[in-house]
Amino acid sequence: MTALNSALAQIQWDDIELAQHYGKLTQVSGLLLQAVGCQLGIGQRCWVATSNGGEIEAEVVGFKEQKLQLMPLESVEGLRPGARVRPLSRPAQIPVGNGLLGRVLDGCARPIDGKGPLQQVQYQSARLSSPNPLLRQPIGKQLDVGVRVLNGLLPIGQGQRLGLFAGSGVGKSVLLGMMTRYTDAPIVVVGLIGERGREVREFIEHALGEAGLQQAVVIAAPADATPLMRLRAARLCHQIACGFRDQGQTVLMLMDSLTRYAQAQREIGLSVGEPPATRGYPPSVFSALPALVEMAGNGEHPQGSLTAFYTVLAEGDDQQDPIADAARAILDGHMVLSRQLAQQGHYPAIDLNASVSRVADQLLPRPRLDQINRVRQLLGRYRDVQELIPLGGYQPGQDAELDLAVQQYPQIRAYLQQQQHEAVDLDRAATELDQLMQLLQPAPVGAP
Repeated sequence: MTALNSALAQIQWDDIELAQHYGKLTQVSGLLLQAVGCQLGIGQRCWVATSNGGEIEAEVVGFKEQKLQLMPLESVEGLRPGARVRPLSRPAQIPVGNGLLGRVLDGCARPIDGKGPLQQVQYQSARLSSPNPLLRQPIGKQLDVGVRVLNGLLPIGQGQRLGLFAGSGVGKSVLLGMMTRYTDAPIVVVGLIGERGREVREFIEHALGEAGLQQAVVIAAPADATPLMRLRAARLCHQIACGFRDQGQTVLMLMDSLTRYAQAQREIGLSVGEPPATRGYPPSVFSALPALVEMAGNGEHPQGSLTAFYTVLAEGDDQQDPIADAARAILDGHMVLSRQLAQQGHYPAIDLNASVSRVADQLLPRPRLDQINRVRQLLGRYRDVQELIPLGGYQPGQDAELDLAVQQYPQIRAYLQQQQHEAVDLDRAATELDQLMQLLQPAPVGAP
């Protein structure tokens, strides 16, 4: 009797449900499942039984009359009419801790790198909201990302959120890998959302490298993953990054890409009957984007910061794409990768005059801002006549400022370029900019 009482005392009675309610599957239509008999709300999860005795996790994305609309996380093979639907009463939890560094996870935080289960992590609720805007720590310190043009001419603040606007094949993955390897942020969270499966391993092995992986957490949901899995992976990136930030860490998050997240949201929205609005995107996409992005940035912890880079795919190099246009409005700056520069062998192919950092005034003193503006002005003047030079349409001696821009363009271009395996910290970028400025001073009046 004593042993029985001891055993009963160890049971967590609050965790035992008095009764288990089940529903049943009534319809499968494309990506959407319909079920009845479950009392679940939007965002809650359930398990749907398959014909082989397994179960598929699904999430409630809508309802119509008394029928729940579910979206599965994996393929729907093995589902049959009347399949049992088992609600999940416990909320989802995510791992946080240094045991995540060097690991590769899927959108459900499950390891996919073959290194075994996660160790030295703590689990916390997956429900995460944006910090109170009045309690966010201000952006006041520059983040070293190891790229000369960014450190010198497009300063990145700790807690800033930027967009990396690019078409396909212009070197965005290489640039992300450089920032991951050379940043002084001790924690890097990388989200590969909706990209080709082949690129996941290539990014980890070539762009990221073994040294970069040791300080990074990689969350991968390739293009063949379900829309819900891609959404989960994007949110998981933010949840893990915010977990480190709220512990007082300096975090750099790179998500490739925000466009694939929007496309996954579009697939779900159209499946539940939303009307297509702008170029086929339903309204829920344009409300989901700021809800996701606002999770990033600085929080309430005085030492923690979360700097985020989002790649935005400009389809056909169209910078007026609706997702690109919406991203510009909600981010704290943007960088544009130029296909023309990439075709000229100019890497990183950042178009300086088309890019902007909205917090530069908060990070740099006035003299340094004047230097940046001077480089922008001369670069713009050169590009005004760039196409005329081979045709003989430019005649030197008529405009001293234009002559200086044409003469010193090779030096400006050299400053903007950088080898993939070269790191340029903040001090070196500033020193080399000072050296460049000595060449960009206007000639004295009356000088030959």
